[in-house]
Amino acid sequence: MLKEKLKADLEAAMKAQDRDRVSCIRMALSAIKYKEVALNQDLDDQEVAKVLRSQIKQINESLEQFTRGGRQDLVANEEKNLETLKSYLPREMDEEAIRSIVKEVIAETGATKKEFGKVMKLAMAKVAGQADGKIVSAIVTSLLQ
Repeated sequence: MLKEKLKADLEAAMKAQDRDRVSCIRMALSAIKYKEVALNQDLDDQEVAKVLRSQIKQINESLEQFTRGGRQDLVANEEKNLETLKSYLPREMDEEAIRSIVKEVIAETGATKKEFGKVMKLAMAKVAGQADGKIVSAIVTSLLQ
């Protein structure tokens, strides 16, 4: 399980005295625990991955803010955190693979410009967390034009 791997890696990072990695993994485990308490159940790997993607999204937003603010020290730290969290998720699809999935969905549904939401829903289900929603959205928009 992904959660167990995080716990094992936390222990290894603590033994190696890697403070940055320890902090990042603790943050992720905390977010997972928070979600488990909110749902009153243990999370499966897919739900844990969803929490990690949410954490990655927050880090990307922080990176933008820190970059605009000229805080290179914080940018470097957030980039390390981003790299750490991404290592627990499956590799993201490239744009060509996403584009072919979106084309396939549009062909199956015969969607028009007005059915953007329908195409997005089906495309996001097919990419199953292996692509950023913004990229999928941009591709859907360009293909429905």
